[in-house]
Amino acid sequence: MTIICNRQIFLDTETTGINKSGIYYEGHRIVEIGAVEIINRRPTGNNFHKYLNPGRSVTDESFKIHGISNDFLTNKPTFSEIAKELIDYIRGAELIIHNALFDIDFINHELSQLKLDIKIENICNNIIDTLKMSRKLFPGKKNSLDALCLRYNINTNKRKLHSAILDAQMLSEVFLMMTSGQLSLSFVNKEIFFEKKHVKNFKHVAKIPPLLVIMANEKEMLNHEMTLDLIKQKSGLCLWRGEYKVTINNNSYE
Repeated sequence: MTIICNRQIFLDTETTGINKSGIYYEGHRIVEIGAVEIINRRPTGNNFHKYLNPGRSVTDESFKIHGISNDFLTNKPTFSEIAKELIDYIRGAELIIHNALFDIDFINHELSQLKLDIKIENICNNIIDTLKMSRKLFPGKKNSLDALCLRYNINTNKRKLHSAILDAQMLSEVFLMMTSGQLSLSFVNKEIFFEKKHVKNFKHVAKIPPLLVIMANEKEMLNHEMTLDLIKQKSGLCLWRGEYKVTINNNSYE
């Protein structure tokens, strides 16, 4: 029997700062990496969390964001000391990050400093940027992680400042809500999956709150219909109302 195991890693980093030039990593280093593992839409508890000594000072601007001080990082490991553990942890998984370019650029730069011919894109099964994903779902709206948590009614009380591990946890909850339409699909016989221990160190989390279903209200439905009217006005057809045109050998059929 083939068991489909969908292993997803939700990752976030905190850094010493961001260059004004737009090159995220240039001159700056990672000070915290947090990652949360979910397998087949179930959190496993097998998470990854490290504070890192960056070998340089944290800018005042970044300290105000994450509150990680230079003194706190003095006795923490360097990236080189945890690199192999990180690579082994994320290898073969689907990596899910909010504003992925930021974190991927930083991690790849850290790897290049170690003269390792490795890029995150090449060791992961896939990378999903939830910022791009949310912009498609909610065009014209704020799509920061905070805004998405507010939109999906996800509790952020534990998070006073930015934290890589807490942000990764919140992102996993946001993603499950964003993709909740897939929840009913199951490709795994749970008894076989857990009893035969196909996934090392898998921990089943029994109490998971039900996903929130938000229905459109009357005003939103009216706005939706107005948008469809505008599409029909501009293009002549509206696919969402079952109107379409098929062209076969230069002949069009509606």
